[in-house]
Amino acid sequence: MKTASSAGKRSGNFYGLGTYLGLAGALLAMVALFSVMSSHFLSYNTFSTLANQIPDLMVLAVGMTFVLIIGGIDLSVGSVLALAASTVSVAILGWGWSVLPSALLGMAVAALAGTVTGSITVAWRIPSFIVSLGVLEMARGLAYQMTGSRTAYIGDSFAWLSNPIAFGISPSFIIALLVIFIAQAVLTRTVFGRYLIGIGTNEEAVRLAGINPKPYKILVFSLMGLLAGIAALFQISRLEAADPNAGSGLELQVIAAVVIGGTSLMGGRGSVISTFFGVLIISVLAAGLAQIGATEPTKRIITGAVIVIAVVLDTYRSHRASRRG
Repeated sequence: MKTASSAGKRSGNFYGLGTYLGLAGALLAMVALFSVMSSHFLSYNTFSTLANQIPDLMVLAVGMTFVLIIGGIDLSVGSVLALAASTVSVAILGWGWSVLPSALLGMAVAALAGTVTGSITVAWRIPSFIVSLGVLEMARGLAYQMTGSRTAYIGDSFAWLSNPIAFGISPSFIIALLVIFIAQAVLTRTVFGRYLIGIGTNEEAVRLAGINPKPYKILVFSLMGLLAGIAALFQISRLEAADPNAGSGLELQVIAAVVIGGTSLMGGRGSVISTFFGVLIISVLAAGLAQIGATEPTKRIITGAVIVIAVVLDTYRSHRASRRG
């Protein structure tokens, strides 16, 4: 019988140095290719701009990594981000709240949305795909109601998060990096992380081992919501506004980055560091295609092809691992 501990060890072995080197090699090859195709790509401005545009994607990808590891999926993250941003705008512009309580309220609302998704999924054993699709619509509708379907201009209250402080790097990027390293430590160095991997690998075995998986699954979805709230603050800091349309389609980018990083869609296997490489790969791909003048249809075709290849590779790895097991 597979236990949470043994599942965690297998996951840790899977994400060895070779995996990281492979992802780093793919990233460097992509950078080299676009550097040849565009004389402006390999520059300080390109990479500082890229670093300051991806913190929201980074923290969302961390949450999605945990969700996929337990065998779930959350399609509502983009809408929950917009809901959190709209909540912040109402608190500041409508109620006259200061920055800190407004930010905390936005994150709390986002965490509540994640908790709703997780609780319904667990209580009624409904696939999280369906539940999060419903939450996606509700959260977007609430965002529209809060803002009157208009962009709410907040001003520079959160601008310090996106203003570069050293080497062109912003506090939001540093915060996102801290989230990644803490999440990786939790996943690989704690009992909680091993339980999550065990739940995704064989939930029934975890239950028979005397561990109730339900609160852990709900907590993961709550964490996903909280990280969507943090991502909303990052977006507000860049836009100086709360846009009810923010995050539309962002869930696809998040899932793509996580899958490219090697986290299994079947659950039970994942790495936050590898997810970070996935974020970098998909972001460099988008930036490179923009710099070489690729049309929007071409960008979508190429990005979609990369995602399909990543899913095929994930399926191949899963089948190979099951044969070995």
